[in-house]
Order: sequence, then structure tokens, then C-alpha cells
Amino acid sequence: MSIWKPHVTVAAIVEREGRFLMVEEHTVEGVRLNQPAGHLDEGESLIAACVREALEETAHHVQVDSLVGIYQWPRPSGDITYLRFAFACSDLGEEAGRALDEGIIRAVWLSHAELVAQPERHRSPMIMRCIEDYLAGRRFPLDLIRHYE
Repeated sequence: MSIWKPHVTVAAIVEREGRFLMVEEHTVEGVRLNQPAGHLDEGESLIAACVREALEETAHHVQVDSLVGIYQWPRPSGDITYLRFAFACSDLGEEAGRALDEGIIRAVWLSHAELVAQPERHRSPMIMRCIEDYLAGRRFPLDLIRHYE
């Protein structure tokens, strides 16, 4: 008997001058857009995972400012359920020349309108939901999350 476990992920919502930091990445469905996002590693805090994933996928250092929301999404194929913690982050600058994670094609800054115009390229419905919640001003303090070492 196997034990069901959701895939815990983090996502960085980074906005600068009306544009959002996104990644183009290879997936089994083809090239898709996503926020800098990835899985929580064993022993890692959610905030540390968000900072790490943003750096690994975009070469941008970020500061996590607040929690935007927590999202549960079962993939339509039914094989995986994602539990995503999305954070509003400030961009602290790009590390020039840093190699990006395998599968990441590039980091790109896109406007809300550009993202709305290409839903077929979104990796999941969580992408626009996170951005819409961010634009609606949803922010929760980081002390809502407790990490015990």
C-alpha cells in the first residue's frame, strides 16, 4: 500500500515596473511558462526554498516579502497533486553569467496582458491565479509560517 503525498512547491512572484519574472521551461507538454518555482527540499524552510528556486531558475537573487497564497491543484491526469506556497518577492538583482537549472530555457519579464494573452503556454492554472491574487493585494505576513529545525 502506497502513501499518498502532495508535491509541496514554492513560487516566487516577482514584479518590476508592471512586469513579472517568469521562466520558459521544457515540460512533458512542451515549452511552458511558469513562475520561478520548484519543490521543497528535505529540511528546507519554505522561504529558503523560494529564494533558492528563484536563483536556480532565473539567476535573480530575491528577498521574500510576504505570502500571497497557498494553492492546491490536482493535475488533470490525476497522478500528482501540487500544494504551492506563492510568495511576493523583491528582486535584488541578477547574477550575470549564472547557469540556469536544467530544463529552463530562459528567464523573461512579461506584463499581465502578455500573460493573459497566452494561457495555452501556462504550465498550470496556478500561474494566473497567483498573479491575480498578487495584483489584488493579497499579502500575508511571513510569521504565519513556522519552520522548526
